[in-house]
Amino acid sequence: MVCIRCKLVVKEELEKAGIDYNLVELGEVEVRENLTPEQHAKVKTALMKIGLELMDDKKSVLIQRIKKVIVEMVHYTEEPLKINFSEYLAQVLNHDYTYLANLFSEVQGTTIEKFIIAHKIERVKELLVYNELTLTEIAYLLHYSSVAHLSNQFKKVTGLTPTHFKKLKEKIRSMLDEV
Repeated sequence: MVCIRCKLVVKEELEKAGIDYNLVELGEVEVRENLTPEQHAKVKTALMKIGLELMDDKKSVLIQRIKKVIVEMVHYTEEPLKINFSEYLAQVLNHDYTYLANLFSEVQGTTIEKFIIAHKIERVKELLVYNELTLTEIAYLLHYSSVAHLSNQFKKVTGLTPTHFKKLKEKIRSMLDEV
């Protein structure tokens, strides 16, 4: 569960199943009482129908928590970290970073760093499409050391420069406006 809409859908499914909950956060649900096997199966089936998965094993839960921290950092936080992200992640999740990094790579088939970069680039794309910020402002917002660093990383991931990407989006938009 990595988006705000997912939280709403999960809340709705829990309410349909008659399950009281204390908390529904990105990637995490805290129920008031232990679920019966029937409730567990009902929620699991309902979530699968909408493309979500109920995770029971501790490693999968930890992977989801890593993703949640990354998504929140990239998409919902503007304050720069005062410590390295690896230290921050280790503190938040109360695990050694090396363990987290190895587990993530083993299960996801990619590194935490590449996952962060992918999310940062998606956020850059989103901000470019909104056309409210300059590339310099976007680089600052996403804590890039420079516009050049952002541009190089963007091109490496997408094959396009941010400027070219923005022009493509403008062309698409203008064509839609002409319809």
